Amino acid sequence: MQIPIKYVQNLHPVFTKPKRIKIIVGGRGSTKSTAIADYVAANLSRGQLWCCARENQNSIEESVHRTILDEIDRLGLTGFTDTKTQIKHISGGRAFYRGLARNITSLKSTLSGINGLWIEEGEDLSDNSLRVLTASVRLNAKDSERLIDGEDVPLPEIIITMNRGLRTGAVAQKWLKRAEDDLARCGYYEDDTIMVVQINHTDMPRSWFLASGLEQERLDDEKRLSIAAYDHKWGGDYLDEVEDSIIKKEWFDAAIDAHTKLGIDPTGATVFSHDPGDTGNDTKGYAVRKGIHYHDIGEIDANNGNIGCHVACAKAVDSNADLFTWDCDGMGSLLREQIIKDLNGIKCEIRPYSGSGEVEDKKRPYGGLRSLGGKDKPKTNGDTFKNKRAQYYMKLADRFYKTYQAVVEKKYIDPDELISISSSVKLLDKLRSEVCGIPTVPNRAGKIQLMSKKEMKAKYGIDSPGMADCLAMGEECITSIPDAKPIKFKSLW
Repeated sequence: MQIPIKYVQNLHPVFTKPKRIKIIVGGRGSTKSTAIADYVAANLSRGQLWCCARENQNSIEESVHRTILDEIDRLGLTGFTDTKTQIKHISGGRAFYRGLARNITSLKSTLSGINGLWIEEGEDLSDNSLRVLTASVRLNAKDSERLIDGEDVPLPEIIITMNRGLRTGAVAQKWLKRAEDDLARCGYYEDDTIMVVQINHTDMPRSWFLASGLEQERLDDEKRLSIAAYDHKWGGDYLDEVEDSIIKKEWFDAAIDAHTKLGIDPTGATVFSHDPGDTGNDTKGYAVRKGIHYHDIGEIDANNGNIGCHVACAKAVDSNADLFTWDCDGMGSLLREQIIKDLNGIKCEIRPYSGSGEVEDKKRPYGGLRSLGGKDKPKTNGDTFKNKRAQYYMKLADRFYKTYQAVVEKKYIDPDELISISSSVKLLDKLRSEVCGIPTVPNRAGKIQLMSKKEMKAKYGIDSPGMADCLAMGEECITSIPDAKPIKFKSLW
């Protein structure tokens, strides 16, 4: 049975070339789901068995069931039966649906022997679901024997359609990460394991997109959404910026090598900041800046906070730090004596940072909130911020915004008020996601309050932003350079 299917040229290898794992990634209106629904319907007519799944699915209404049926109707295909829970074809082909998060282990035997697995909204896949799926989609014993006997038995394939979500997502980390350079260059990547195709509404014939009725929505979003939100929805970019984030993606990008862009020679004190994490599984971040320039930012791979802190102190010594600061809330409170011993005899000021602590200089006016008329008195720091964490992150946000003004808008800003992030930072993409993923929440007293890490994890799936916290801690200012002599505990706190 011949089924004529029209598709965007980018998808040609998906339809014609065998590959165990095929990933189609892109923004809204790019025909990803429609094209794969056509592909699945065509394979059902050949007697194939397909599972259509997504991470979170509580009913058939939340599946691609309706999408496949609509395409069967649009293409005028015959021989199909809708049982309300499955789609069957007279050839024996069948499509069924599963939600992965509910009980992924129960799918192990179900997926053995299927011809294909289509996962919609792959950006939501968890690490556990991905691990189980890749091992479970395989030939059954009968087909394996046929293959051993020399028969031509096609291997089952996994097709994932998705927009990019967080860079820390399971599919992004396992597969997309290796493909991004080629996707940016030509929209296609392939190796022995995966095929990745990038497709957006701009790759479609213009008449197709206009006929979809989405153009007015796109134009409205172009005016109203932030650059990051628009690029995510329509361009398929990573969701580096969350709603109500205090630091915008375009501000961060302007700060990359800002000192070079602006011809600034970074001078000043060297500040080393360290986030030991709250648990053994948390990332243990660090950041080093000389003046306004952060030339080294990263994560320390250690099983516990003590080991991670030893490594951080050694890095601080190697960087000739003038100030060492660390998050002393939670588990960090146990590291004081260890840090004193590790930095004993070093000309380096040691200062604990407590984000949950009181706002600094509570009675000093905060320059960021003034009336347009200039007649009202500016609010004090105490009236403006919930705690020190909010205060220091807003200091950081102010640096990023001023850097954006200097680099992009060509305004003169005092160089000491800027920030520059080295493009050589290995985890630059993850750092961007962390920095641009710090949102505010309503506060009953009208103060600036940041969302807690626990809430960020629950709402956005964002893990503890260790490197971003280090940038905020880096707003600590050096007050003196002590003599090279043993540091006494009681003199610091």
